[in-house]
Amino acid sequence: MTLDAGALLLQTVPFARTLGVTFDHTGDGRAVCRLADRPDLHNHVAGPHAGALFTLAESASGAAMLSALGDQLARAVPLTTGATVQYHKLAKGDVVAEGRLLASREDVLAQLDAGRRPEFDVAVEIRNGEDAPVCSFTFTWTLRPNRT
Repeated sequence: MTLDAGALLLQTVPFARTLGVTFDHTGDGRAVCRLADRPDLHNHVAGPHAGALFTLAESASGAAMLSALGDQLARAVPLTTGATVQYHKLAKGDVVAEGRLLASREDVLAQLDAGRRPEFDVAVEIRNGEDAPVCSFTFTWTLRPNRT
């Protein structure tokens, strides 16, 4: 059975559902999701609010991570420990985020198997309807081993 990382993320993160994040693809440490242009999500310059963009990016990041490591949820809890963002241009219209796990599954699991708490990054780029990059993020994640 294959894990549907997008569905799992939307089930466990109700705020992403509230904003209307949808997933186009998840798998192999990658995820693509989108947010439709809605006036109720706009900021003072009529583009998606930075909080909506952050939620979209974090959703892509989490689904990318889950698509590679979701089978480890019985032994560890994934947590975001940090994020950086760069805004390139004003986002207008529908936006699409693509997240990519930057570490290998094998390296992350080796650290977890050795009793360490792995930290790893997921890069996310958000593009507008004209396929132009509007912002980029790096999310740092950890897998906190479950207490026995």
